[in-house]
Amino acid sequence: MHEMSLCEGIRRVVDQAADRPDVTRVTRVRLEIGKFAGVEKNALSFAWEVVMRGSKAEGATLEMIDLPGRALCYDCMKEVEIAERLSPCPDCGGGKLLPQGGDEMQIKDMEVV
Repeated sequence: MHEMSLCEGIRRVVDQAADRPDVTRVTRVRLEIGKFAGVEKNALSFAWEVVMRGSKAEGATLEMIDLPGRALCYDCMKEVEIAERLSPCPDCGGGKLLPQGGDEMQIKDMEVV
């Protein structure tokens, strides 16, 4: 389950950001996940609970924000949202698409007290 290692990486970033004397606890972390990132959200939620034990983020809410798949269509020269990696352009039906997004995963922000 690679979601466990993803959470371990998130924990390192959260621990580093929360390593300040004025931060006692992390209450929420918002994570942006692209449609094509290959992340199983249920597994990530489970791993989150396990990996955050003993940290300032223990008990924090993990909020996952879905980001769409995007591509540039060379036929109509528009950036479009696509449902699948090999989908045709939803505007013109063209098949010459260059991926522009949807495979990213990043921490958007976090709340601390």
